[in-house]
Amino acid sequence: MSAQPTFLDTIRPHLPQDQLHAQTLEVIQVNLGLRCNLECQHCHLGASPRRSESMDQAVMERILALVAASGCRTVDLTGGAPEYHPLLRPFIERLSALQVAVQLRSNLAIFMETDESIASLPAFLRAHQVTLTASLPCYLPQNVDAQRGDGVYQQAIAALQRLNQLGYGLHSNLPLNLVYNPGKAHLPPSQRRLQEEYRRVLRQEHGIEFHQLFTMTNMPIGRFLADLRRTGTDQQYDQLLRDSFNPATLAALMCRTQISIRWDGALFDCDFNLALGWQAAVPEEACQPRYDPQRLAQRAVVTGKHCFACTAGCGSSCGGALAA
Repeated sequence: MSAQPTFLDTIRPHLPQDQLHAQTLEVIQVNLGLRCNLECQHCHLGASPRRSESMDQAVMERILALVAASGCRTVDLTGGAPEYHPLLRPFIERLSALQVAVQLRSNLAIFMETDESIASLPAFLRAHQVTLTASLPCYLPQNVDAQRGDGVYQQAIAALQRLNQLGYGLHSNLPLNLVYNPGKAHLPPSQRRLQEEYRRVLRQEHGIEFHQLFTMTNMPIGRFLADLRRTGTDQQYDQLLRDSFNPATLAALMCRTQISIRWDGALFDCDFNLALGWQAAVPEEACQPRYDPQRLAQRAVVTGKHCFACTAGCGSSCGGALAA
């Protein structure tokens, strides 16, 4: 049996160069750590309440310097649950002072915790006009709870209602976006049609409003890959992603316009490579003592077979589908 072509072999005929390269630095994604209130079935990072990885002040200072020097348009804060980070508020305040857009990725359920530092966070985020991008893998409770744990759907709904009361999802300066990922080993449906269905159900049944829905393909790494192997469907899913390759997605791949920074300051082309420990192809002198934005924006992208998830069907990214 002949070996399957690599991801780079597959995309090379569609590239002006022999390698996939970054083109600019528009988004800096910051993974603040892996502590999380949930332990989701599909999590590529293995986040949980037992994880202790957390970014320190020194790394944050290097990121702030990179933001100021790079002219990036967005800083995307993720985890784990970034809400747990003890320096989250001052970090957001300093990012806001640099006049860069700030986005926080949330699992929603965390906002229902009774600790005052968490309970008061939505009002702080509103005051700084932080965009909220919230994971809600389905509009049906049984599907959400199957992925995330019993009762998580109702917590997410209550959190969305509270966010609506603060103006999130209702005003253009307070964006509230939702993220869908399939519960099983298949590709997401049409983002536009699914957004219409989410809006209909959440509005009619819960009075909830939001701005956009982003669909994401499950990446065959982490806990999701472990589940595929447990059910003997890992090769079938890999073939589905390969067979669904869409060259129209290549121009918009998120690795071409963003960099991901781990809690210890290490650089990655995306949060999925971060989960695998595959560091970005940049020399040490481009990272220490400060990050060099020009070197980061010109790097060759490190790829693997999991990258087929970003080019399958309509494509996938942290900002949703990439092509029609």
